[in-house]
Amino acid sequence: MARSPSLRKLRYFVAVAESGKVTQAAVDLNVSQSSITTGVREIEDELGVKLFDRQAQGMVLTREGTRFLDRVRHVFQAVDEAFDSTRVHSPTLEGRLDLAMSYTVAGYFLPPLLAQFQRRYPGVTVRLHEASRPTIQAGLLGGRFDLAIMLISNLEPGAPLAQHLLIRSPRRLWVASHHPLHGRRDVGLADVAREPYIMLNVDEAEQTALRYWAPSGLGPQTLFSTSSVEAVRSLVASGSGVSILSDMVYRPWSLEGRRIEHIDLADPIPTMDVGFAWDRKRALSPPAQAFRDALIEAMAAG
Repeated sequence: MARSPSLRKLRYFVAVAESGKVTQAAVDLNVSQSSITTGVREIEDELGVKLFDRQAQGMVLTREGTRFLDRVRHVFQAVDEAFDSTRVHSPTLEGRLDLAMSYTVAGYFLPPLLAQFQRRYPGVTVRLHEASRPTIQAGLLGGRFDLAIMLISNLEPGAPLAQHLLIRSPRRLWVASHHPLHGRRDVGLADVAREPYIMLNVDEAEQTALRYWAPSGLGPQTLFSTSSVEAVRSLVASGSGVSILSDMVYRPWSLEGRRIEHIDLADPIPTMDVGFAWDRKRALSPPAQAFRDALIEAMAAG
């Protein structure tokens, strides 16, 4: 009887599929590259199919690999739901949580974590509010919001809010797989400044970008400014321009199925930091405290 791949190997496979590189998957999972390579090959041997085309630019999913990735994601969702349904829940915790969030958090970070919390605490009604940083800050201080998950790296120094960091997401240069900068060593902002630039303008991304460009004395040649991450992805993948965005919103494929690569830059680029914020002068309500503790626990568990 064929042996089933372990969940650990499946996590290796998903990490490689999402990053397109064994080196990046090893960094993301904090394991050796040889462990990743061996794990993926063992899955391919056990399945009897080729999941990746190994190219100079990285690991590209085959058609069978793409189908397998979709099924593996369902497996991990089922595992999460099984653990959540078996844990000792707190049916006595009731109340309402007014949770604010920024655009990026709403689209690329919160949904699976929110679903886990709602299964664990069915008596808590969560009301979601997507808003800009100034609106979130005013809402927390004015009592409209109980808690926020936002880009705390965008908060002004001395902001009267308590904070708790959840993740630091590195920013890298996004280019098309056929772009001349892909594969070059020591790519810096001077190289990027010569390229057409696709600027994302949500969650103060444009203001943040101009701040880290300023020390170089250079600036991006903005071809297009947009609030759509998918538009950035498509334009970069087609070779129309380049962009610098965080790993949290990175996906190796555009909607059209074109490949996107991301490159470490030689110049220092600040991370995008996601975390909790709340009014330091007010104690968190029981639902807000439970939500904060549950997400911290989930992030620590990986």
